[in-house]
Amino acid sequence: MAAAALRTLTDIPRSIALPAATASLAYLNAKYGLTLDARTIYLLISYARHTAAREKADRVNGFYAFERWATDPQTRDRIFLTTPHDPAAQHPRPQREWTYAEAYEIVGKYARWLREVHGVQKGEIVAMDFTNREGFVWVWFALWSLGAKPAFINSNLRRNAFVHCVRVSTARLLLVDPLIREVLDEETRVELCTADGKGRAVDAFVLEDEDVERDILCGPAYRAPDSERGGDKLKDTAMLIFTSGTTGLPKAAKVHWGKTFAGTYVFPKLLGITAEDRYFTAMPLYHTSASLLGVLQALGPGCTIIVAPKFSPKTYMRMVTETRATVMQYIGEACRYLVVSPKTEWDRTHKLRLAFGNGMRPDVWQPFKDRFNIPDICEFYGATEAPGSSWVYERTGFERGAIGRTGLLVRSLFGSNNVLVRHDHTTDLPYRDPRTNHCIKSLPNEPGELLNLLDPAAISDKFVGYLGNDAAGSSKILRDVFKKGDAYYRTGDLQRLDAEGRWWFLDRVGDTFRWKGENVSTAEVSEALGSHPDVGEANVYGVVLPHHDGRAGCAAVSLVGGKGVEAGLGVELAELARRRLPKYAVPVFLRVVGTELEVTGTMKHQKVGLRNAGVDPGKVAGDKLFWLPPGAEGYVEFGVKEWEGTVERRAKL
Repeated sequence: MAAAALRTLTDIPRSIALPAATASLAYLNAKYGLTLDARTIYLLISYARHTAAREKADRVNGFYAFERWATDPQTRDRIFLTTPHDPAAQHPRPQREWTYAEAYEIVGKYARWLREVHGVQKGEIVAMDFTNREGFVWVWFALWSLGAKPAFINSNLRRNAFVHCVRVSTARLLLVDPLIREVLDEETRVELCTADGKGRAVDAFVLEDEDVERDILCGPAYRAPDSERGGDKLKDTAMLIFTSGTTGLPKAAKVHWGKTFAGTYVFPKLLGITAEDRYFTAMPLYHTSASLLGVLQALGPGCTIIVAPKFSPKTYMRMVTETRATVMQYIGEACRYLVVSPKTEWDRTHKLRLAFGNGMRPDVWQPFKDRFNIPDICEFYGATEAPGSSWVYERTGFERGAIGRTGLLVRSLFGSNNVLVRHDHTTDLPYRDPRTNHCIKSLPNEPGELLNLLDPAAISDKFVGYLGNDAAGSSKILRDVFKKGDAYYRTGDLQRLDAEGRWWFLDRVGDTFRWKGENVSTAEVSEALGSHPDVGEANVYGVVLPHHDGRAGCAAVSLVGGKGVEAGLGVELAELARRRLPKYAVPVFLRVVGTELEVTGTMKHQKVGLRNAGVDPGKVAGDKLFWLPPGAEGYVEFGVKEWEGTVERRAKL
C-alpha cells in the first residue's frame, strides 16, 4: 500500500510537469525566437562556409550554378525556364518552356556570337536593355560564361536617363531588345555613338528579330575555358543594377559575387524551395528582386523559374494558375493592385503555397492572404547595394506587417551589425550627442534610421558602392558613429524594433516631414487611408505652404468605389484619419488622381513630382484638390480662391 501511494505521488507530478514543461518551452521559443535564431545562425555559418569554398575553388561565377544542373544527366531534363501566355501583352505569345540542357545549349550559342561577332572579353561590362523575355536570360548567362559583366538597364528609360545609364556603365557594347527598339531613335543613337569626354563611344546593337536570332541559334555553342571566369573574389563585381532614380538620375550599384549567393544559396533554404517548385515572377528582370532573388533562386535547388512579360492585375492569377506556379514573387504595390482588382475565376484555382517579396503594406497583408488563399508570406527587406537585410516568414499573424524578426540570441550576438539610431528630421541625418558627437541608439519601439556595420579598414568587403559616382558611395558611409574610427552604412530607412524583436518599416529618410512641430510618417498615413474600401492606393507626402513652417500633409489617392469625395467620401476619409492617426498627422489636403498613381518600374510610389507641384491648383492639371479646414466635418474642394487665401494668409490651417 505504501509502494502504491509512492507511485501515485511520483506519477502525478510527472503527468503535470511534462505538459507544463512543453508549454513553457513553447512560450520561451515564441517570446525569444529560439528556433528562428538557430535557423538564422545556421544559415549565416553555412553561407560563410559555402562561399569561402566557392572562392577557394575559383568558382564564384554564377554560371557554374547554372551549368551544374544543365550537365548532370539526372537533372538536365528538368524545366528551367517558362514564359507564360499573357493575353494582355502587346505581343502575346504561346507558353514556352526550356529544360536546363536546352537553355545551356542556347546560352552557349549566344556566348559564341558575343565573342566572335562583338569581341566580348573577360571582365568587360556590356549594357543590356531587355524586357522580360527569354533573351534576357540567354544574354545574361552568356556574358557570365565569358567572364563579362552585364549592366541591366531599366527598359522603361528613354532619352536622357537612358543615355546616362549607358554612359555610366562604361560599356562599349549595348544590346537592345527588338521589342523596345524605339529607345534607339536617331538622336539617341548619334549621342551614344559620339565619343564622351574620355574618348568612349558605344556600339549600340539591336537584336533584330528572326534574322539575328537564326544566325545565333544555327551556329555552334561555345563554352569558354574556366580561366576566362577565374580570378574573381566574392567582393568583385558580378553585375551592375541601377537604382530606381526616384530622387534623380539612376546610380549604377555594383553587385558583388557574394551577394549573388543570397539568391542561389541563402533564400532557397530560407523559403524551403525544392526542385519540384515552380517560382513565378512578373517583376522586371533588370531589378535585383527578379534577377538575384528570382532567376538565381531557381538555381539553388534546380527548379523552374517562370518569367511573365509584365505585371498585370487582370491576368496575373490566370498566368499563375496556368503555369502551375507554387511560389510567387511580389514587390512594392503589386499586392495592393491585385487586392483591389475585380475578382476572377483564377483567384483560388492556383497551387501557390507561398508569396515572397518586399514592400507589402500592413493594410494589404491579410486581405491579400484571404482573397487568394495563400497560407504563407515571406517579407524581405533590403536594397540592391546594401550590406544588410532582414526577413520574416509569416503564417499565424504574429509577424503580419513586419519586415523582419530577430530573436534574443541573434540580437545578443549580432546586434551591433544592424542598429537603429535616433534621427534628426531637421538635417535628415542621424542625431549626434553634442557632448560626444556620437550617435544615440534608439530605444525599443523608438523610431530610428537603420545602420549596417562595416569594417572601416575594408569597406568594399560589404559595400562596393556605385560605378562612376564615388561621392554617392561616400555619402552612404557614416563614420565615428559610436566610437572613433568605426563605420556604418546608412540605409536611409526609418524603422522601429519592438520588444518581441520584430522590425517595422516606418518611412524613407526625406519622406517623413514635420507639421505642427511633430514628425509625420508617410507610411503610417498611407496605411490608414488605404484601409478604406474606396481607396485604391494612397501616396502621402508633405507640401510647402506660403507663410507656414514645416510641410502640410497631402495624400494623392486613386478611388475605386465609384463614390466621389463630394458625395460623402470626404467625410468618411476625414473620420477615418481622425480615428486612426494623431491630430497632426491627419492630411490637410487630398489630391484625387484620375488614373493610377505614378510608380517606378519596381512599383514604388513616385513622390518628387507630387511634392514639387504642391497644392497650387495651377500646377495640378487634371486632378482634383480637397482640403480639411479647421472645424470642417470632411474634406471640401480646394480651388484657386482657397489657394489665394493661403498665399494671402487669410486661410487657417
